Amino acid sequence: MTTDSNGAELHDGDSVQLIKDLKVKGSSLNLKRGEVVKNIRLTGSASEIECRIGKATVVLKTEFLKKR
Repeated sequence: MTTDSNGAELHDGDSVQLIKDLKVKGSSLNLKRGEVVKNIRLTGSASEIECRIGKATVVLKTEFLKKR
């Protein structure tokens, strides 16, 4: 079961909000706190999700997310 930082269960297609500024490795992309990411996809790991930000596909740790 994949959960966000508050313990809410995440599902494919959910929207999440970032709770911390994040730098993306290997890219000049910086994600700001409060930014909403729509239509997430779950991965094989319970602590990670996949999403598209702009044209890039990014894997984010669930400890930095909260469900909207």
